[in-house]
Amino acid sequence: MAALRIRQDYSPCDLRQRAARERDPRAILRLLAIANALEGLTRAEAARLAGMERQALHDAIQRFHAAGTDGLHDRSRSGRPEHLTPGQQPALRAPLLRGPQPERDGVSAWRLVDLCDYVERT
Repeated sequence: MAALRIRQDYSPCDLRQRAARERDPRAILRLLAIANALEGLTRAEAARLAGMERQALHDAIQRFHAAGTDGLHDRSRSGRPEHLTPGQQPALRAPLLRGPQPERDGVSAWRLVDLCDYVERT
């Protein structure tokens, strides 16, 4: 199977300069791996030198083709939805940071089970 060709509108030097100015560490590794591959290293060696697997380099090259260097940044993830409303978060945060009151809460240090009891009571 033929290797995926890398677009030629950026030189390895250009990619390394962009990597030097970049703040996202994962984007830096992707830029360096692509620069290594453009300089003639095998895909496996280019990926290894950047600390990634060959498949990760392949995926980075596909993203590079689709969106240029901007495509090498991590995509935002939705993550797990919040269970507390924005109003409930500060209401829970204040007692947690203040710590338990032994006479009221019956404990001198928060444990998970104690926090669950506290939340159920309030």
